Order: sequence, then structure tokens, then C-alpha cells
Amino acid sequence: MADVITYREAVAEGIAREMRRDPAVVCLGEDIGEAGGVFKTTVGLRAEFGPERVWDTPISEQAIVGAAMGAAMTGMRPVAEIMFSDFLACCWDYLANEIPKVRYMTGGQVTVPLVVRTANGGGLGFGAQHSQATENWAFTVPGLKIAAPATPADVIGMMAAAIRSDDPVVFFEHKALLATKGAPPPPDHVVELGRAAVVRPGTDVTLVALASMVPLALKAADLLAGEGIEAEVVDLRCLVPLDVSTVLASLGRTSRLVTVEENPYQGGWGGTLVSLVADEGFALLDAPVRRVAGECVPLPFADALEERVIPTVDKVVAAVRDVAAY
Repeated sequence: MADVITYREAVAEGIAREMRRDPAVVCLGEDIGEAGGVFKTTVGLRAEFGPERVWDTPISEQAIVGAAMGAAMTGMRPVAEIMFSDFLACCWDYLANEIPKVRYMTGGQVTVPLVVRTANGGGLGFGAQHSQATENWAFTVPGLKIAAPATPADVIGMMAAAIRSDDPVVFFEHKALLATKGAPPPPDHVVELGRAAVVRPGTDVTLVALASMVPLALKAADLLAGEGIEAEVVDLRCLVPLDVSTVLASLGRTSRLVTVEENPYQGGWGGTLVSLVADEGFALLDAPVRRVAGECVPLPFADALEERVIPTVDKVVAAVRDVAAY
């Protein structure tokens, strides 16, 4: 394998590793076969595994997720692609009302081991209906696991854990990260879902981020280091399960917290995390908590306007300065 792998290549590699390992794993979605996916995240799968295991579907999110649900209930491990995460709204009944409730409603007699992969997030000027960070939608639904890797190695390791999970997983692949590169992980690499990673140690403030906000937080931390503020950056990696213990351990070192989330401030995951910190780690805090999040408006198409809506390095730096000076 190459010395570096792109995030988009890591998606295909992660799926391929699991398809080689387990013949019950199948893929379905729009243009994922011959075309290799609209974001080129399924390149090579059709050639290696054939049309029996890599299915091009009609343009119907309900058909894709409904078929995946039936397949999962009857012994397969489907990996279904919804092209843009905004389109999860088109199959929301399956994703919110049916899939996460089957195991509970059958008393564990039927599981739904499926993965719904989707391209998430903004920063590329795709407009209001193709740029949303929708992880907070799924976050409101009990029974769904939520994964959102920030690096190619985590894509592969978390994909393995997601496909092997007996519970449904929504797997958010960030569009702005697809071209980023990293070291490929070793064979059999698995990253347990619900385990955050401290990706930069620090002593003055904890920055908690997810997906494309992780490199953003790391850039902010580098700038802040020049001012003598050492930020510890925590990559949550998953929202469900949510690794609060790693955040609290970091706060034990820094006593200050800033969350960085791309989804809108209203109803964002940072609100839940902050409330858990208030419940379980209030005594660790030496300053008010700050949340840097998207504005509560539809996403503009123009780059200069989109930048006003979603978090930027400058917004994170300003929030950390405030908290550090308290």
C-alpha cells in the first residue's frame, strides 16, 4: 500500500477490507458501481466484488435505505450510500422511525446491522441544500450510532467497527476532507466507536471538535501557541457513543472548554456535551464554556458568505482568547 492515502481512497479501502473479510457485506447506492461514486469514494469495489455485492440503485433514498433495512434484518450487512447528508431527509422515516427501533421492539430477536454512509458538511460552496452538517439530526434519534472520522486512518478503522456493529450506524464522511491525506493504517485496523482521541496535547484550554472541525481546531491551536496559549485538541470521532470521559480528563488538565461544531448552534451536539460537562465536571471549570458553531441560517452559496456562517480559524481563536483571559 502507498505511503499516504487520501480520505476518499480510505473510504473505499475500509469498505473493501470488510467485504473481503465477510461475504455478508454488500454495498448499495446511486452511481456507486461503474461510476465509483459521485465523490469517487467507491472506486474499485464493483471491479473487485461484482454486481452481486455492489448494487447501483434508482434515485430514491427511500428505496436505498428501505432495501438496506430489509437486507440487514435477514442476515446481510449492507453499506448504503446517501449521496449528500441533506438527502437523509428523504428517507427520514426509515432512519428515524424504523431502523433504530427494530431491535428494541423485537426484544432483540431481530438486529439491523447496517451502515448508512453519507457525504456531510460545507465549506465548498455547494449551496443551502448540499452543504449542511446534519450530524445533529441523527443525534436526536435514540438507537443510531454516529461516526464522523477526521483522518484517513480513522475512516478505515471506524468503517470496520461500523460494519461489524450489530446496531445501525450513520457514517458521516466530510466532503471538505475527501482530498486530505494521511498514513494508511495497518491491516486489521479497527477503531472502537465511542472513543475520542487527544490529537494535540495542551495545558490551557480544551478544544473539542468533530470531522472537518478537527483540522480547523488544530490550525487555531497552532496560532494560539504563538501567543503562549496551549490548546489541547480532542477529536470526538463519534457522537454516539459519546466519549465524555476523555473530555473530562482533558478538562482536568486545562480547566477551560471550547466546543467547535459545524452544525447550527441551535440543537447542536455541543449543547449536549456542555450540559454533560456541567453535570459531571462543573468543579473542573475555571471559566465559562464557549461554543463555536454554525449560524442558524440556510447556508449561502457564495464563498464569502458561507464563511460568515460556518466556524473559521479566526472565530475559534477569538473564543479561546476570551476563555483564556477570563
